[in-house]
Amino acid sequence: MRDVLRRMARAARPPFYTLTAAEARAAYESGSEVLEMPRPALARVEDFSIPARDGHALPARLYAASAERLPVLLFFHGGGFTIGSIATHDVLCRRLSTLAGCAVVSVGYRLAPEHKFPVAANDAWDALQWLAVHAASRGLDAARLAVGGDSAGGTLATLCAILARDAAMPLSLQLLFYPGCAGHQNTPSHRTFAHGFVLEEADITWFFEQYIRSPADRDDWRFAPLDALDAPDLEGVAPVWLGLAECDPLVDEGLMYADRLRAAGVPVDLDIYRGVTHEFIKMGRIIAQARQAHADAARALEQAFNLNIPK
Repeated sequence: MRDVLRRMARAARPPFYTLTAAEARAAYESGSEVLEMPRPALARVEDFSIPARDGHALPARLYAASAERLPVLLFFHGGGFTIGSIATHDVLCRRLSTLAGCAVVSVGYRLAPEHKFPVAANDAWDALQWLAVHAASRGLDAARLAVGGDSAGGTLATLCAILARDAAMPLSLQLLFYPGCAGHQNTPSHRTFAHGFVLEEADITWFFEQYIRSPADRDDWRFAPLDALDAPDLEGVAPVWLGLAECDPLVDEGLMYADRLRAAGVPVDLDIYRGVTHEFIKMGRIIAQARQAHADAARALEQAFNLNIPK
């Protein structure tokens, strides 16, 4: 991990907060697979679209390890609600599908600043509702459905799990890689890892400024499920697998959210990957903990979906 940080420093690429949103997206996409594992081949990779509530067609990509009727993980990519895409998380979704033996549907929700809060939140919930009804039309098993994501995508997955609970929609699992859970950057880890650990504190502030309409949005539970003024009770939400990076500004809020879930009686399987930073799960080519996190997440999906995949 230190070697990755040294290489990043030598590259001297401009930080996201100094760029326009379009420039930041292009920069993130150009480097998104540099440290990734080789792209696994799959039995099915299909692009399609999902209608949002306002008629917008959300791009989606289905990954399936076989042609069978498989359980499915609905996945939301990270990127601070501003950058990232189906393409930037293609390898990760392929890995999860391959290792777990399930299907993955990755959704291209709309990004800020063109689309402010709560557009991404609404898109995520619309996608989950659509998949719950139409999974069979894609050859998938709607009775075994999970939500997941990394970073901002993890935030979207948590809100979907809460809304699913309220709508009596059963989910098998929440699969969360270092999700954003808090609306204010005031935990000790935000100070300890503010600089030099991939996700800069200035980047987080910039991402928030792109997405939220006003400071009041920081206290909306759809943005901050941990500490929002209107934070809902978590009793009855789907079980959680939570993978955190030790050297990450978001690690404390992830731990605090795990505590809130456990206090509400929600089963939580928590893994903390030592010595690694935010974004490490996309560094599987050289970071062993990334490969371990992929395997741990896949195992959680297997168990949640009652799969028995020969190794």
